[in-house]
Amino acid sequence: MGLNTVYKAKSFDLSDLNGISNETLAMHFKLYEGYVTNTNVLNERIAELIRTGELDATKTAAYSEMKRRFGFEYNGMVLHEYYFENMKKQGTGDANIDSAFAKAAADSFGSYEIWKADFVNTGKMRGVGWAATYQDPSNGAISNHWINLHETGNVAGYSPILIMDVWEHAFIKDYAPADRPKYIEAFFSNIDWDVVNGRLSAVGSAAA
Repeated sequence: MGLNTVYKAKSFDLSDLNGISNETLAMHFKLYEGYVTNTNVLNERIAELIRTGELDATKTAAYSEMKRRFGFEYNGMVLHEYYFENMKKQGTGDANIDSAFAKAAADSFGSYEIWKADFVNTGKMRGVGWAATYQDPSNGAISNHWINLHETGNVAGYSPILIMDVWEHAFIKDYAPADRPKYIEAFFSNIDWDVVNGRLSAVGSAAA
């Protein structure tokens, strides 16, 4: 963040996805916009404390609590952007076997199918959070991770490749909590693999 940074909510054309209703998306976009708003509010308040010199976290509870909360709001904003961006109308389902991502999955997990099983079961874990595929920029390996409260579980230095929201707000209007696997199946049918491959290719080029 920068002291003068103002974030703006992005627009995503995701109407008529497979298995994820427009009603769910409308609610989800509003939630995302709330993270953008709260990020800006906290950024402005923290900047004011910095300008006035009220930075002693041992004496200024407001500063320390806002700094902690900023991580939650900011990562909530960014993770939602990754999530919305890696979906599209009329997705192709599973990745093309010859795609960069499928090859990276095979290199890291033995096969795309094993990677997918690990990712899906990460998403099925009890609790609310995110399932995320990251790439290690030092060697190109990909791995799946569980992110809890937006800021907890992100891997330092790794690059997000595929992000799936599994907080209940992402599917509760369409599926019962016990039917999360059906939502995950719907999510896979809407993945924009061109975006996913582009994230991977960009990272690979940078690492090289």
